[in-house]
Amino acid sequence: MTFKVLNIISFILVLIGALNWGLVGIFNWDLVNAIFGGFNAGSRIIYILVFVASLWLIFYAIYSRGRINMRVMEKDDNK
Repeated sequence: MTFKVLNIISFILVLIGALNWGLVGIFNWDLVNAIFGGFNAGSRIIYILVFVASLWLIFYAIYSRGRINMRVMEKDDNK
């Protein structure tokens, strides 16, 4: 798996986490718990994936000196 694909997946997971926290903060309603029927193994896995994705984006931003590439198709991919 290339860094670009991992960055896109991580970005989507972090967006899901941000939307969920926004719903909790505004409406006191947890979307992840609503989907999985409470705090169980499914919701715990989602929370862990969001956490790992956020750590990856922080690490990669430091590693790449702030240049996170989200483009999937580039001419350099064929090399």
